[in-house]
Amino acid sequence: MSEAISDGVLSVVVPSYNEEATLDEVLALILRQSMVGEIVIVDDGSHDQTASKARTWEEKDARIRFFEHEQNQGKGAALRTGFQAATLPYVIVQDADLEYDPADYARVIGPLIRDEADVVYGSRYLKKDTRRVLRFWHTMGNRFLTTASNMFSDLYVTDMETCYKGFRREVIQAISIEENRFGFEPEVTAKLAKMKLRVMETSVSYFPRSYDEGKKIGMKDGFRALWCIFRYNVLDRDPIEWKKASDD
Repeated sequence: MSEAISDGVLSVVVPSYNEEATLDEVLALILRQSMVGEIVIVDDGSHDQTASKARTWEEKDARIRFFEHEQNQGKGAALRTGFQAATLPYVIVQDADLEYDPADYARVIGPLIRDEADVVYGSRYLKKDTRRVLRFWHTMGNRFLTTASNMFSDLYVTDMETCYKGFRREVIQAISIEENRFGFEPEVTAKLAKMKLRVMETSVSYFPRSYDEGKKIGMKDGFRALWCIFRYNVLDRDPIEWKKASDD
């Protein structure tokens, strides 16, 4: 699939918070993908050497742009900064913690380039021949939130909480992201549903890390996600306007 994708068409937004242990490896993996023309790193008030490492990468590779929040605001806030800074036709989110493999970019971005979709979700739960065994309760929580989101949005996705969401740039830049933390996932899903876009899914690899290894999402984020599902699907009635960019 990757051979049909032009080089340098993808902006990768990398929200980072205290990821000094994995940032170098993640960026090296991203840069191996020929379709990547831009990496937008947003450090969200890290207390370790994440920002310093990001600046070093920016200095040595012209494809990398670095933005910094002085105080920690949350993943949604970092994505808001990153999305607005993106300049290439297609955009994908990449966490800096090695749970997702950049080798899957072609699977996510391919339908956008072939004009089969406006948004593509990379699902951890679509069937693959082999997969990493996941944590039971974390998986059940994700599936519960996905089911609740589907009921209100009338989109039937298998993994609403996935990191790998690929967008046409004009789509994600048309959406005003209000959530500062992990509420971004149900918020953007609700808003995409209201835009009546073509949404597709594809299977992706997933290598989960534990809380001991630095995983940050917790139970309170799950309750916030439920509120976001109701708020952005039911209470928020504002239409979202966007115009598909020309292929010329």
